[in-house]
Amino acid sequence: MPIYEYLCPECSFKFELLRPQSKANETAFCPRCHRRAKRIVSSFACFSKGDEGSSAPIGGSSSCSSCSATSCATCHM
Repeated sequence: MPIYEYLCPECSFKFELLRPQSKANETAFCPRCHRRAKRIVSSFACFSKGDEGSSAPIGGSSSCSSCSATSCATCHM
């Protein structure tokens, strides 16, 4: 069963729900304020172990999952 991420436009609370794909488009309610929440696109990172034991990102040039930049001062990976 996939995990879907939601963001409440009323209280800005971000939360996850484990639900079947058949219910992916059903309304989700915020656990804090109980208002309707919007499903958001989840970001994730995949890493592969290299020959020398180091890890490298798969599928992109950035190891920072919060932006599309290849490096920045706030990314500590």
